[in-house]
Amino acid sequence: MKIVLTGSSSGIGRFLADSLAGKGHEVCRLARSPQAGFGFQCDVSDWSAVAECAKKVSAAWENADALICCAGTQEPIGPAMEMDPLAWRKNLAVNLDGTFFAIRAFYPLLKKSSARAKVICFSGGGSTSPRPNFAAYGVAKTGVVRLVETLAAEWAGCPPDINAIAPGAIFTRMTEEVLARGETLAGPREFESAARLGRDNSAKLEKVLSLVELLLSPQSDGLSGRLISAPWDPWQNLAALREELMKSDIYTLRRILPEDRGRKWS
Repeated sequence: MKIVLTGSSSGIGRFLADSLAGKGHEVCRLARSPQAGFGFQCDVSDWSAVAECAKKVSAAWENADALICCAGTQEPIGPAMEMDPLAWRKNLAVNLDGTFFAIRAFYPLLKKSSARAKVICFSGGGSTSPRPNFAAYGVAKTGVVRLVETLAAEWAGCPPDINAIAPGAIFTRMTEEVLARGETLAGPREFESAARLGRDNSAKLEKVLSLVELLLSPQSDGLSGRLISAPWDPWQNLAALREELMKSDIYTLRRILPEDRGRKWS
């Protein structure tokens, strides 16, 4: 497969880029830092930069089979009413705008794939429940999930398939940021969770990679608009259940109505 991957310089993005390339895929790496091999230095929050990268990739590839959006940032950390509004804007620009910009720029190449093209976006903590002191990150990642659902609805029945992954707690630069901010800014719960998190990510990363490979494969054809948790959801059974799953609201952001819980409100 020809795969474009953003955020390839560190963390989960780098692991996926290296792993997928090692399995024989052609990987175009996009990141803020200069990229070795086939790739480009690119700030995903800058539309003109992303569009220019897409133009360069188009000159080398006739099509792309997949896009994986891993680029992200977590700062600012702290109470929302004490956040620098410009830091808030920068977070949303990288996490939300950067995801949309990449999809928008590479969509024409994905449409040319001879297979069923795939888009995989990464969500994170705060996208399905409130995450105090991480308002910008949580709001941006929630926006990513809704973007995935919206595009899946627009592309219904047609490729590319688009889904989001929640990778779970993995020790990365973002964990180090939580520890550096301490209990005062991150909050006791977040700080203690980060402090307990093991440094050996191998098993967790392999699980994320396996889910990515499933979503890249023909086994997931037609599965779209879902947020799937790598550590918690039984995604190994998705291929067999995809038709039933697509008729339900499972793995989506939905408002729970009173009758859904067996209680009537008047």
